[in-house]
Amino acid sequence: MENGSEVKEFIFVGLTDAPELQVPLFIIFTVIYLITLVGNLGMVVIISWDSRFHTPMYFLISNLSLVDFGYSTAVTPKVMAELLTGNKIISYNGCAAQMFFFVAFATVESYLLAAMAYDRQVAVCKPLHYTTKMTSGVCSGLVISSYFCGFLNASIHIGGTFSVHFCSSNVIPHFFCDFPPVVALSCSDTHVIELVSIFVVGFNAFFAIFIIVMSYLMIFIAILRMHSAEGHKKTFSTCASHLTAVSIFYGTIIFMYLQPSSSHSMDTDKMASVFYTMIIPMLNPLIYSLRNKEVKSAFSKVVERTKSSLGL
Repeated sequence: MENGSEVKEFIFVGLTDAPELQVPLFIIFTVIYLITLVGNLGMVVIISWDSRFHTPMYFLISNLSLVDFGYSTAVTPKVMAELLTGNKIISYNGCAAQMFFFVAFATVESYLLAAMAYDRQVAVCKPLHYTTKMTSGVCSGLVISSYFCGFLNASIHIGGTFSVHFCSSNVIPHFFCDFPPVVALSCSDTHVIELVSIFVVGFNAFFAIFIIVMSYLMIFIAILRMHSAEGHKKTFSTCASHLTAVSIFYGTIIFMYLQPSSSHSMDTDKMASVFYTMIIPMLNPLIYSLRNKEVKSAFSKVVERTKSSLGL
């Protein structure tokens, strides 16, 4: 990447300047990241290891777990290092790399959530045709398309953000290299870049949301036709968990990106960013997988096998 700027590095304002909060926040974020690491990578291992989970739904969940781990790792370790050492400096290229992988994985997650909603819609509404509609080729296509859209979106953001000049200030009023606070530092005209960003993010978000809403609308219609009260309760419970996570994920992204940089309050943005960079990747294994009895049973077997191999 050609550096079209006099700035060689950026300095984060960070989450807080209060020294007494840095160690507690470091401990909290370390625990959150370890849970994210174990939960998401553990899900990938369990799904790969147990043949019972070699189904379209769990194939999508395993990819979601990889993506959650990816975009949490793009941000959280650097934040932990900032809190522990007080070093809030990141290089120009390091900032570009962090933004690229965060935007890429967050966009992939958006489309994977839509693919999972479509998968559930087919399973509930057309159970007899599920195996013919959700073939391995279709699932692979959905995942590959999600990654393609994610990395294309990231390339557009990076190309626009780092084509401008940063010649007035290199202090980012945030705790990681996100698009709105970085663009706000530019001394170039960023009007076109912001409009492109709003269009691209808006298209990706609302296209995925449209698929999710339509899928769940069809699911709810199918539920209303069911005669089993237990079936109603179970399906509604599953949908409520998924829709809660979807609402948090899309709500924070829409709040963060679909407004001009002049309208942003960085303190509010930081709070929203903590949710989708750290909290959501930690919660997703619990919401989508660890509540499942089969997954719990498989996880227990893995733990017991590990203990036996270690002689514990």
